[in-house]
Amino acid sequence: MSYAAFSHEIARINDILCAVNLMTWDARVMMPPGGIDARGKQIATLVGLARELATGDALQRAIEDARAELAGLPASDVRVLAVEQAAQSIGALARISAALVGEAAELKTVAQAAWAKARAANDFAGFAPMLERSMEMQREIAAALGGGEHPYDALVSTYEPGMTWSRLQVLYGELRQGLLPLLAQAREAKVRSEILERAYPVEKQREFSSLLSSRFGYDFDRGRLDDTVHPFEISFTRSDVRITGRFRETWLPGGLFAVWHEAGHGMYEQGISEAFSRSVFTTDFINLYAVGGASFGTHESQSRLWENRVGRSRRFWELHFDDLRQTFPDQLDDVTAEDFWRAVNGARPGFIRVEADELTYDLHIMLRSEIEAGLIAGEIRVSDLPEIWRDKMKAMLGLDVPDDRLGVLQDVHWSSGMVGSFPTYTIGNVMSSQFFAAACKDTPVVQGLETGDYLPLKTWLNDKVYQFGRSKTPSQLLVEATGSDLSTGPYIADLKRKVDELTA
Repeated sequence: MSYAAFSHEIARINDILCAVNLMTWDARVMMPPGGIDARGKQIATLVGLARELATGDALQRAIEDARAELAGLPASDVRVLAVEQAAQSIGALARISAALVGEAAELKTVAQAAWAKARAANDFAGFAPMLERSMEMQREIAAALGGGEHPYDALVSTYEPGMTWSRLQVLYGELRQGLLPLLAQAREAKVRSEILERAYPVEKQREFSSLLSSRFGYDFDRGRLDDTVHPFEISFTRSDVRITGRFRETWLPGGLFAVWHEAGHGMYEQGISEAFSRSVFTTDFINLYAVGGASFGTHESQSRLWENRVGRSRRFWELHFDDLRQTFPDQLDDVTAEDFWRAVNGARPGFIRVEADELTYDLHIMLRSEIEAGLIAGEIRVSDLPEIWRDKMKAMLGLDVPDDRLGVLQDVHWSSGMVGSFPTYTIGNVMSSQFFAAACKDTPVVQGLETGDYLPLKTWLNDKVYQFGRSKTPSQLLVEATGSDLSTGPYIADLKRKVDELTA
């Protein structure tokens, strides 16, 4: 029963982290502003308890006893994988002091609220001291974890195992070479972008985006949709996976595609094998977070697949534009499915990452990654961030940033202490095309996409990606599902086909 004892200890830790997730969801969706300071302390207490259990003697004994019980079994046995994955991750966690873990957890909650307030008030100076402390802690965490040629490597690898700053620079170089000519070509396309800026009642946006999320396969019996400042998905086991959106009446795609993006994350968590609930394979020990994806990049591949490979496809709007026009008859009475497809795929360099078109999205990520790497290496000061942000936006996207709300204050990640996570969005973009290309070799998937039946695609993804949780590495999932490790080729090919259609 040694493995059973090990599993019991892991389940207790996962329960605590799911409770942390629930409190985090509440803090970002429903909690009154006055609760912030107390909530930060509550979350810090729970995270500290999770670390104490993970690094304590009881779990260490359970790991050793489980190893003894499983001796002789192949390394591929799922129980052996669980024990060794836990031992490796907990070993890394133990290098981060309990005091640092607790302070980071408390600051995360308080800083998120401070960021939201600063963003609304366009007040970077008011937020800067908190951000400075957050970055100091992230440098301490990177030093404690160690490894890699660059200080940023330790943080990036907690979100994307095996990824380094040097590898990212190669990846970004390949993408720039492929994306920039396509961006120039796409800007010549004739697009009626003004149709997206008409007045679309928010409640109708929510209804339509929810309807399509259900058709994709997001299960509202095990989930819900709420509003927030910055959209996110979060789970408390596969049985309760929640998504959020942000709707603006005069920008229709912002609400629709954000919901489908988060629904993609949600379907991943809902699709994880029930046997992995409350297990090593749904627990991120280093970040002390309950999550089931193989990596943040793999997770992002699923949200971007449903958002872009499906939701921005021409066939999707041929099938569903009539439903959208019935939802907004006055706003779309002079618009065709072709008009709308072109509009939601037009190249529009803008300030907001989550509303960026496909061709400029990765440039936003490169900007943030370069800044993060500089911050962690001590080459960039927090006080210089607004100016550096403006300079990079001008150089990369040709835009003059009017204020910090549309600049350095637009993302929640740094307030959350999630330094190193931004590159996973681009990694997810690349993976999404690889998975989608492989899925489209399956005849039922292709037939389903042609007719608006999304069950075959979701089933393929369940079988090849979702069910495994964290029991396979991102590389294993990619190679087994697609025959290739991370490669930019399919992603660039997808974008080139789209741009060629837009400009034909």
